[in-house]
Amino acid sequence: MKFYLDTGNVEEIKRIVKLGLVDGVTTNPSLIAKEGRVFKDVIKEITSIVSGPVSAEVVALDVDGMLKEAHEIAQWAPNVVIKLPMTEAGLEATHQLSKEGIKTNVTLIFSVAQGLMAAKAGATYVSPFVGRLDDIGVDGMKLVRELREVLDFHDLPAQIIAASIRTLGHLEAAALAGAHIATIPGSLLPSLWKHPLTDVGIERFLKDWEKVPK
Repeated sequence: MKFYLDTGNVEEIKRIVKLGLVDGVTTNPSLIAKEGRVFKDVIKEITSIVSGPVSAEVVALDVDGMLKEAHEIAQWAPNVVIKLPMTEAGLEATHQLSKEGIKTNVTLIFSVAQGLMAAKAGATYVSPFVGRLDDIGVDGMKLVRELREVLDFHDLPAQIIAASIRTLGHLEAAALAGAHIATIPGSLLPSLWKHPLTDVGIERFLKDWEKVPK
């Protein structure tokens, strides 16, 4: 399973890149707005740090607007992926961009049907939002499992990005459900590599080491 960071914070990306855990980045105008920086500048900086795919989201809601933004963003770096909403206009733009060889990530997917439509339209990535489904009492991982089964059965090449990951349990369940990728907030990552028994083990080791004759 690949890990994408879901952030607009460049320093956070640099920190996690050093651990070898960043296969790509997903971001959006809302995340970048928190940084108080120009959207284009942040995307270009991220693409210079991360060699893998970097999803940058359009804000237009109509096909022409989406395509105009997408064509501009695609010129910023070779590893940019255009992030589009799961709407009729988003599907049309996805289909057009796929014919042009521009990679796309269709986001805000909440059903197998939506994921299937995005994949058939030519999306490179489809992003089911597991956390938001859990918020309304729906099993988000069931969607990931079923979507993976459908894509495999029909030999569709789109990769599943499990999005809205909020807990260690979410990440582990997404991996078991067959998500190709999990996109994870940087604030969550430390909880993934930490465990209280690991801390206890280190503490005991150091205490034992103090008893060793020097």
